[in-house]
Amino acid sequence: MSTFPRISLRPEVTDYLKNVFLNKEVLAAVGHQEAESRFQRLLTCLSHPPSYTCVRASTHLAPLEEIRQKLGEELKKQQMCTSSEKEVSVQILPHPLIPDVLMLPVDGPRPVEQLSSEVVVGAQCGSAVLRGANVFVPGILASPKFMKAGDVVSVFSDLEGRCTRGATSFQGMRVFVGNGVAQIDRSGIFCTDVAAKGVGVRMVEPLYQSPSFDGVLPNLAFLQNLPSVVVGHVLGPLPGERILDMCAAPGGKTCHIAALMRDQGEVVALEKIKNKIDRIRQNAKMLQLNSVKVYCFNSTKAVSSDSAQEHEGPPFPAESFDRVLLDAPCSGLGQRPSMSCTWSLKELCSYQPLQRKLFHAAVQLLKKGGVLVYSTCTVTLAENEEQVAWALETFPCLTLQPQEPHIGSEGMLGAGLSPEQLRLLQRFSPELTWDQTGAAAPLSYRADRDTIGFFIAKFLKK
Repeated sequence: MSTFPRISLRPEVTDYLKNVFLNKEVLAAVGHQEAESRFQRLLTCLSHPPSYTCVRASTHLAPLEEIRQKLGEELKKQQMCTSSEKEVSVQILPHPLIPDVLMLPVDGPRPVEQLSSEVVVGAQCGSAVLRGANVFVPGILASPKFMKAGDVVSVFSDLEGRCTRGATSFQGMRVFVGNGVAQIDRSGIFCTDVAAKGVGVRMVEPLYQSPSFDGVLPNLAFLQNLPSVVVGHVLGPLPGERILDMCAAPGGKTCHIAALMRDQGEVVALEKIKNKIDRIRQNAKMLQLNSVKVYCFNSTKAVSSDSAQEHEGPPFPAESFDRVLLDAPCSGLGQRPSMSCTWSLKELCSYQPLQRKLFHAAVQLLKKGGVLVYSTCTVTLAENEEQVAWALETFPCLTLQPQEPHIGSEGMLGAGLSPEQLRLLQRFSPELTWDQTGAAAPLSYRADRDTIGFFIAKFLKK
């Protein structure tokens, strides 16, 4: 059901995406009416959260059922603290095909009454609330003039980034995301020399009810979108292998790879942004993974011209890795919920050249007979199927491979790929079934389709 307006985009970006989703190949296959309908559903579903929260269970540390039971106990305690109901139930379902995934249905939209006392938060903060988070102080833009800790307030998300920080009210484009209890006075948010941290509003009546995982079993239950978990399984890491994660932050996929290898072998994680490195190391330590080695390095320069180098860090000699994951920087237009994107068309189109530089390095660093997985969290052809077509033409040594598991859709028409090639690709396309899947449909059908937008291609180097 549509609760929020469609994602807010610049007109030039909307036109660009419409041309993508109504390209000649798509129109020839499904007709103008269906293509237009899919595009409109895409714009709408992007502003809404998926209907399931996905948790990757640390099955290298404990059995799935044990983690499921512990998680249920922790979430019941959490809900009993915020709910007036005597009986609290938490539904946690194992994914029928993926052995380390637990699914939690999201309850929403719920009938929540708006209050007169209003807090306005940034769009990113508002999106996090829709996925189960509380409101943290840095995300608060406006609050009532005399707000005190303990006040019950309605929380609104600023769609266009026009609310001035410190305002007492805001009447611009905004959407209601739920009610909560202020944990701090207004003066503690805006009137201090030192930036305040921590929870600013504890959500008690969110429009979409999803558990908060802040501090909940941090070493056993890792919040991760379902397609991101699928990537690790598609890569297929084996114990004893040497694997490269080229763009590793925040480290979720890095740690998943190490866990799938049972922490036997070596996972090299590269990340060029220095302040993101510690997060990867912290995640690996928390998950008790010793096989992860993290380096602050630009992966476009990760290939060494010295085949006899002795140091263990980057750059690396050619053909150094059994498998390579290129989870590439991208425009991120598949992320959900996202009510607004202010990027220009130039910014949106800036990723393809960078992705190709990274691809060149990835192919060189991969051993013959090795596997390369390319993935993005965006919906454009230019960053997905067109990159596959370019890679197959540029690198004759690469061939597309079947993916396991393959729970998404096939690739999208429009890049000149053959039907056989499209079937080997995996595109998570929520617009194909959004708002059309009934509650009677099996869990796997609903959970596998109502996801973020995502793309995966798997190659073998001959």
